[in-house]
Amino acid sequence: MAKKKKKTLSPNTIAVNKQARRLYEILEDLEAGLSLAGSEVKSLRAGQVSFKDGYVRFTDRDEAFLVGVHIAPYEKTGLFDQHDPERPRRLLLHKQEIQSLRAKTEQKGLTVVPLRLYFARGKVKVQIGLGRGKNVHSKKQDIKDRDMARDTARQLAAYK
Repeated sequence: MAKKKKKTLSPNTIAVNKQARRLYEILEDLEAGLSLAGSEVKSLRAGQVSFKDGYVRFTDRDEAFLVGVHIAPYEKTGLFDQHDPERPRRLLLHKQEIQSLRAKTEQKGLTVVPLRLYFARGKVKVQIGLGRGKNVHSKKQDIKDRDMARDTARQLAAYK
């Protein structure tokens, strides 16, 4: 039996939030910059990030913050220079984009979640998505659809 190929991410991808696409139906996505400390960037280069319960929170002053994303402290920084791993991080978006996303999240059941972190031209970017929470029925339906697509692909490959 042949060895399974390990899925590799693109070289500039830091991390992907797999739970987001499983728990939410993503309606639209957007790229945003991220305001970080130097030790956070070094920690991201080492791949030490966890999305767990990450989401985007909006303030009254038309600002957006990434909340609940854990970036581990960088090991080689001094004791006083270490960052708080759970601190809210400011998203760099245009005012119109923030206002548009805020208006959409005020609708019932919509939220903004991080989808992936990556480097673009030396800067850390986050892909955020406007999503609607899935219920158990739609999760099961997604699994059925994926299984059917896999079976049909196998059958088509067998006939070739």
